[in-house]
Amino acid sequence: MKGNQSNNFGMTSFDAFTPLIDAITPFYRAILKVCLLHQVLLTIKNLCMVTKASNSQRIFKRIFVLAVISCLAATRSFSQNKPLQSGYAPVNGLKMYYEVYGDGKPLVLLHGAFMNIDMSFAHLIPELSKTRKIIAVEFQGHGRTADIDRPFSAENFADDVAAVLKFLNIDSADVLGYSLGGEVAAQLAIRQPQMVRKLVILSSAFNFEGWSPETRAVFPMITPEIFAKTPIKTEYDRLAPDTAHWSQFIKKMVRFVSTPFDFTDKARSIKKPMLLIFGDSDGILPEYAAEMFRSAGGVRNGDMTGLPNSQLAIFPGTSHTAVIMRTGWLLSMIPPFLEAPVR
Repeated sequence: MKGNQSNNFGMTSFDAFTPLIDAITPFYRAILKVCLLHQVLLTIKNLCMVTKASNSQRIFKRIFVLAVISCLAATRSFSQNKPLQSGYAPVNGLKMYYEVYGDGKPLVLLHGAFMNIDMSFAHLIPELSKTRKIIAVEFQGHGRTADIDRPFSAENFADDVAAVLKFLNIDSADVLGYSLGGEVAAQLAIRQPQMVRKLVILSSAFNFEGWSPETRAVFPMITPEIFAKTPIKTEYDRLAPDTAHWSQFIKKMVRFVSTPFDFTDKARSIKKPMLLIFGDSDGILPEYAAEMFRSAGGVRNGDMTGLPNSQLAIFPGTSHTAVIMRTGWLLSMIPPFLEAPVR
């Protein structure tokens, strides 16, 4: 598998942005090393707890966010898809926005943190909806779904997704989640196992420690000001029911993503086939990705015992934000996994 892989699906692909991704990566890596060298005498705890960031910390923070922003900027090259159905489901005190595309077996799409349907899945929906009924939602406070006086949590978001499916009279579905959406997908399978058929989890962790130390260190540093004049802020202003809630939304999200969590034991109870996809330069540690695969029934000699129902893919030359951009690779793996019989 090569980074220059052409798209075989007859559509504009995020693979076209591979040169941008590859150009950003060395620059980001070099600056990151300088910042980390300056921080070598500091523990991650001190880095997270410090109240007045040093110049080097501010550089570290801005380089990290700039890398994310540069990748997300590519998503705006895709026009909005037009759903067959869209609206707001009254669930758990929310008016939760949803979109429906295509026809066939249902597939639920769950977006990443700070994002919305378009930013996470604009490139995948046209192809996936050719053979599937796509249900995409926007979490509390994200996109077109207004925030309410309730903490952000993967558990709450999973309960909201379950309620939307019931609202749409969908008894069970395959579920695909990216980053935060992967956590929510897993929580949905834990809390409502009868509603989930198969799971596709992209660049997500079931344990806060699964994120690399430098990634965990950056989470508390994110501020509303960092996202000014970025696609994340532009999309918020375009879609949010109350744009004045911006600062509160970011601060609430920072508290959420910075809070340690661990539902590894509960995740082991999931008996659904999983397709786990990560980047080799993801924010998720590669050794943790292997452990997730082991917990899902993988890591065994397929020649001797047969292939497991779960699968693991690690994309070469790919960061956390770039995983969702590897359109050709994703479309070569996701539909066959979903259609494969369970052994």
